[in-house]
Amino acid sequence: MAYEKTVEGQIRREAKSGGGGYGGSAPAKAAGDKTAVRRILDQVRAEGRDALTAPEGKLVCDAYGIAVPKEGVAATAADAAKLAQDMGFPVVLKIVSPEILHKTEAGGVLVGLRSAAEVERGFVTIMANAAKHNPQARLLGVQVQQMIGGGQEVIIGAVTDPSFGKLVAFGLGGILVEVLKDVTFRLAPLAQGEALSMLDSIQAAEVLKGVRGAEPVDRAALSAMIERVSQLIADFPEIAEMDLNPVFASAKGAVAADVRIVVDFAPQPERFRPSQDEIVRQMNRIMRPATVAVIGASSEDRKIGNSVMKNLINGGYQGKIYPIHPKADEIMGCKAYKSVLDVPGDIDVAVFAIPAKLVAQALVEVGKKGIPGAVLIPSGFAETGNVEGQTELVRIARQYNIRLMGPNIYGFYYTPKNLCATFCTAYDVKGKAALSSQSGGIGMAIIGFSRSAGMGVSAIVGLGNKSDIDEDDLLTFFEQDENTEIIAQHFEDLKDGRSFAEVARRVSKKKPVVVLKAGRTSLGARAASSHTGALAGNDKIYDDVFKQAGVIRARSLRDLLEFARGIPKLPTPQGENVVIITGAGGSGVLLSDACVDNGLSLMTMPADLDAAFRKFIPPFGAAGNPVDITGGEPPATYANTIRLGLEDPRIHAIILGYWHTIITPPMVFAKLVIEVKEEMKAKGIEKPIVASLAGDVEVEEAAEYLYRHGVPSYAYSTEIPVAVLGAKYKWARGAGLI
Repeated sequence: MAYEKTVEGQIRREAKSGGGGYGGSAPAKAAGDKTAVRRILDQVRAEGRDALTAPEGKLVCDAYGIAVPKEGVAATAADAAKLAQDMGFPVVLKIVSPEILHKTEAGGVLVGLRSAAEVERGFVTIMANAAKHNPQARLLGVQVQQMIGGGQEVIIGAVTDPSFGKLVAFGLGGILVEVLKDVTFRLAPLAQGEALSMLDSIQAAEVLKGVRGAEPVDRAALSAMIERVSQLIADFPEIAEMDLNPVFASAKGAVAADVRIVVDFAPQPERFRPSQDEIVRQMNRIMRPATVAVIGASSEDRKIGNSVMKNLINGGYQGKIYPIHPKADEIMGCKAYKSVLDVPGDIDVAVFAIPAKLVAQALVEVGKKGIPGAVLIPSGFAETGNVEGQTELVRIARQYNIRLMGPNIYGFYYTPKNLCATFCTAYDVKGKAALSSQSGGIGMAIIGFSRSAGMGVSAIVGLGNKSDIDEDDLLTFFEQDENTEIIAQHFEDLKDGRSFAEVARRVSKKKPVVVLKAGRTSLGARAASSHTGALAGNDKIYDDVFKQAGVIRARSLRDLLEFARGIPKLPTPQGENVVIITGAGGSGVLLSDACVDNGLSLMTMPADLDAAFRKFIPPFGAAGNPVDITGGEPPATYANTIRLGLEDPRIHAIILGYWHTIITPPMVFAKLVIEVKEEMKAKGIEKPIVASLAGDVEVEEAAEYLYRHGVPSYAYSTEIPVAVLGAKYKWARGAGLI
C-alpha cells in the first residue's frame, strides 16, 4: 500500500491544510461516518497496536461530529512553526507515536507556546524527550494544536466493563480527575435524555450551571458530545477505553482538547441468553411445577433428601412428588423410582439432594427425560475450586436445554403453590414480595425476618453459584407472575450486568425492583490505560447503572427487607411535597435530616395552609414544616392535623413523629391514625403515610398495629420509616409516575 493511502498519510495530508476550524470540521451526521472510523481501526489492527495516535483520535472525532481544536502533524521543526502561525498562537505541542500513549510522562507535551521560535525549539525538545523515554518508539512527528482555554474542564469518556459492557462516562476533568473522582457512568448507547441526566448526576452539577457570576455551560453541546461518544463505542466494540480530557465547556460550546483511544481486537465471548418467551416458559415450569422429582430422596432423618421430602409434603404441595432412590420402593408414602427415566409422564423440575460427584450422571438422565429445570442443592463445585465440575454441568444443561438453579443453594419457595423445594424450614405466609439471595446465610436471614415480621412472600429463591439461572431470569419470571408485586434481590456480583440492567429497566416500570449489592468497598479502581478506566470503580458503575435502570438500591440487609415489606403498603405518591407532623421538636429535626438523606422534598408551607394548621395547635407550637403540635396535645389535635394533611391536595405524603404521652397514649394514637386514614380513603383520598414512634415499650405494639393497617411504622427509629418512603419515591420517579 502506498504511504499516502495509509491513515498516517491521511494525517499528513490534513497537516498540510492546517486541520479543521475551531471545534473541528463540519459536524458529521448523527449516526457518524462509520467507514472513516473503520478504515482507521483496520490500520491500527494491521499494525498490531492497542491504541490510536492523537491525530488518529482526531479523525475519529471528526467522523462522529465531536468538536476538537485546529491541529496538524509536523515532521520537522519548520513545519511545526508554519502550522502554528497558520492557526494562531498560543499552541500546544504533543508527540505523535503509537508506542507512547501517556505523552506527559514521556516529556512529550508543551503548552502555551507563543512564537515560531518557541515552537521550533519545542519540537526539538519533545522529539529528544520521546526518544530518550522509549528508544524503540516510532516517532511520527509532533502534533501542533490550537490552545483552547476558558470554561470548565470536564471529562467525557468510555470504558468496557466485564459485566456491563460498554459504558460512557462524564465528570469533572483536568489533572485532578482521578483525585476528585466526580464522575458518573451510563450504559451505552444512551436513551434519549440520559446524556442530560449525566450533567446533573455529578457533585459539581451546580458549577456547570454557573456560580459566582460565571456563565453556565452550553448543556446542549455537552450532552450532544456525550451522545456521540456513546454511539461511537456502541458502533465499534473494539474501542475498549476512550478519554476526551479535558473538554473545555463554556457558554459557547464544548471542545475536546485531548483525545485518547485504547482498542482491544480480541473477540468477546458470546453470552448464553435464551429468548424472553423461552425463559418465561421454562421458569414457569420450574417455579410453578405440577410435578417434582427429588433425586436423592431419603427416609432417614438429618439427610437433605429427607428434609426436602418433608417440606414438600408438610408444606402442602398438591402436585405429584416422585422420590428417586436406587434401592427404595417407597419414601414417606410416595412410590420411589430408581431413575427419573423410570417415572411415567412428564416431570417439571428435579431437585437434587445427592453428593456432588453423582450430579453430572443424574443430570444427563434429567436431560434424556426432557425435564426443563434442575434445582442443584449440592455444594462442592466452583465455590470450592471445582470449576471443571461446574463447567461440565453447564455443558450437559446446554446439550439438553435444562435450566440450572444453583449449585450450592438452599432451594426455593413458591408460596402460591405451597411449594417448599428446600431443606430449610417450611414457610407458608403468603404475600406479594419475591426475594432472592446469592448466599445461603442471607437466605436464612430473609426467611427469619419474613416470619418474625409477618411479611407475606410469593417466593424466596437461592441462586448460589449461578451456573445458569440468575437474577435477570428471576426478574423475567416475576414480571409476569400475578402473585408478585415487588422483587428484592441480594447478590455479590452479576455475571451479565448488561442483561440484568436491560431486564430491570423494563420490569421496574411495572413493579419495584430492590437490590442489595454486597462488596461495595472491596474493589477499587481497575488497572486501565485511560483516566476513565481508572475511575471505573466496580461499585460506582453498579450504583449508576442501577439508577439508570430504575432499580432501588438498598445499602444494608435490613434496608432490603424493610423495603420489600414496606413499599407495597404505600400508595403511589402523586407529587413531591412531603410534610412532617410531629409531637416532638427533636424528632422533627431528625426526620427532616432523614428526608434530605433519602431525596425527599419537604414542602415549603403556603401561608394559607400554615394558618390552617395553626388553628389546631397551641400558640407555643410551630406550623411551617415540620408541623410541631407539641407533646401535650389530646388525640383530637393529631386527628385534625393529619386529616388536614390528607385533605389538602398540595400535600403528597405525610411523615408522622409520635412522642409517647399520657394524654395521647400509643395505641390511642395508632387507632386514630387508622381511623382518619380510612375516613379519607372512603372519600377517595389515599396518600403515603409513615410513622416514627418514640416512647416506652408500648410504642412497639402501636407500631405493629399501624403496620398491619397499611402505615409502615417503626419504634425507636426516625431513619427507617423515611427510608421506606424514600424508596417508594425512587421507584415512582423511575417508573415515570411522578
